[in-house]
Amino acid sequence: MTDEPRNENEEQPELRAKLAELVQEHRDLDAAITALVASGTHDQIQLSRLKKRKLQLKDQIARIEDALLPDIIA
Repeated sequence: MTDEPRNENEEQPELRAKLAELVQEHRDLDAAITALVASGTHDQIQLSRLKKRKLQLKDQIARIEDALLPDIIA
């Protein structure tokens, strides 16, 4: 394996796969949060942890989406 820099086009499939994985996890967390709240017996600490993780995923998703978008010169 070489340490040569990778072409952006070579990284895109990996980034897109990671993006899909993160989006799915974000959706799963959203469903888990909704179910926890709907159950009426939600644990505030658990709910807080799930929401914090969901926000972290949102940030990661935004970073990957930014990396995938071509730079637009105005």
